[in-house]
Amino acid sequence: MERLIDNSLASRLSDFIDESRRIVLTCHVRPDGDAIGSTLGLWHLLRSLGKEAAVVVPDQPPRSLAFLPGFEQIAVFTRHDPYCKSLVDEADLIIMCDFNTASRQDQLAPLIQNAHCRKALIDHHREPDRIADLMISYPDMSSTCELVFRLIAEMGLAGEVNLDCATCLLTGIITDSRNFTVNCKHPDIYEIQMRLLGMGVDKDRIVREALTSKSLDALRLEAYAILKKMEVFQEHKAALITLSRDELTRFSYVRGDTEGLVNRPLEVKSIRYSVFMREDDDCVKVSARSVNNFPVSEICKELYGGGGHIQAAGGEFFGSLDDCRRILLDNMHKFDKYLKEKYIPE
Repeated sequence: MERLIDNSLASRLSDFIDESRRIVLTCHVRPDGDAIGSTLGLWHLLRSLGKEAAVVVPDQPPRSLAFLPGFEQIAVFTRHDPYCKSLVDEADLIIMCDFNTASRQDQLAPLIQNAHCRKALIDHHREPDRIADLMISYPDMSSTCELVFRLIAEMGLAGEVNLDCATCLLTGIITDSRNFTVNCKHPDIYEIQMRLLGMGVDKDRIVREALTSKSLDALRLEAYAILKKMEVFQEHKAALITLSRDELTRFSYVRGDTEGLVNRPLEVKSIRYSVFMREDDDCVKVSARSVNNFPVSEICKELYGGGGHIQAAGGEFFGSLDDCRRILLDNMHKFDKYLKEKYIPE
């Protein structure tokens, strides 16, 4: 496996861990497979090293990840505010995973940012804010879980990776790479997969639980979204799906039910990018995915104050769903310049 991690960064992280007894692991709001996989993966590693570790997340993780070992031990800030506060207040070290700016933690952000202990960031998103004493940022990585695995190896702790840790890390890699179909810049990501599988990880279960399995209501919601709500804009090689709160309620929506929906229009050969807008209680959540390096990160950054990866990005809009949709439609022509056979970012 190619050594891509700066040894000095891995060494400092190792020192941070060695010098700490109580460690809090945290991630972004609306956590996905990579966020939960990286925090729980490190949680298992730290526990094997004899550390008192805890995972504190801003809000409830999706039920599709409930199969992950240690999931029931996650402390959810929106449900257990005092308990989460006590964990953070007592921590010697906070390791922040899979986000690049404090605002991505929503209501949990002030508690984490105002904590008096040392902080380390482990992330693979572009243009990170300096929100930690130790910044470990590698945007070329497929996922934060890939980065965590490489850091573990660089710190000489590969022997401490047990089956539970390996399961969590491979889950993050699989979900963020769409089962190794995007963001796989470094070929040795397949070697990492083989190492984790060699520990006994059940890849079929990860794919089934985290990517393909749905409740009956979720399946009906997806069918409705594709049949009734998907708009295709052939001149822009784009697709858009919008779902209102009323529509979500009609299908008994729970968090995680629309996971992967934004990817479905990309199955149409002519579609280069897909946008999904979901009306939440406080904002419209925007998700975008693409193929052939079309930079949906530029759309989310310019129109919705978000960002992310070239082919996987998101943002939020504080207004009506209709206005959110109209902004995209009015600005689609600006991004037609990226409709080359395969856009190469500068």
